[in-house]
Amino acid sequence: MTIQGLLPFMAALLVFGASTGVGARSPKHAVSQHKPSKPKVTQPAQPKWKVFTAPDKRFTILMPGIPKTETQTQKTHMGEIQLQVFVAQPPKQDVAYLVAYNDFPDNYGEMATPQEIFKDAQNMALRTTQSHLVSQRNLRSSNGHPGREIEYINPGGRITKNRMYFAEGRLYQVMVMTTKKQEKTLSGTMTGYLNSFQVVLKK
Repeated sequence: MTIQGLLPFMAALLVFGASTGVGARSPKHAVSQHKPSKPKVTQPAQPKWKVFTAPDKRFTILMPGIPKTETQTQKTHMGEIQLQVFVAQPPKQDVAYLVAYNDFPDNYGEMATPQEIFKDAQNMALRTTQSHLVSQRNLRSSNGHPGREIEYINPGGRITKNRMYFAEGRLYQVMVMTTKKQEKTLSGTMTGYLNSFQVVLKK
């Protein structure tokens, strides 16, 4: 999966209407430039998990390395909405760890309830990715913000686990996208990642 392949999916999920496409990326192999007749044997790189703090300090989460950051602006019936996406992909693993958020206009945040926002985001995700809903449940962030967890699988067998939170006019989505095979070996890691997300309140 490449970040460019993930962005249209995220835009469709969060900001009401873009095409979806999640591709696969072949891992890059290091090539030793010293002693070409005796290539160095390298072990697969293991991700180094560190606490990542958002540039605006409004959330923290454990990430397997420094995430790549992308910004997209989408035109919606509410006006232009900016989507921020943070993506980390460990080498030689078919998995992507993502956090995305978008701020809603004040008038929309006052009119719509968190559950309505979650429902819209969930329906859009399932429709645009042609996915089947596996499970859903309501939850709350550690500091009491409403949330919803959904899991779904697309026709290609790719699984997405998504925890959504609505806090101070902002929709956060904490996601893991992977394959059935990879999920079996990374189940504990994926749960730990989702559990590590923390909303930081404005001061």
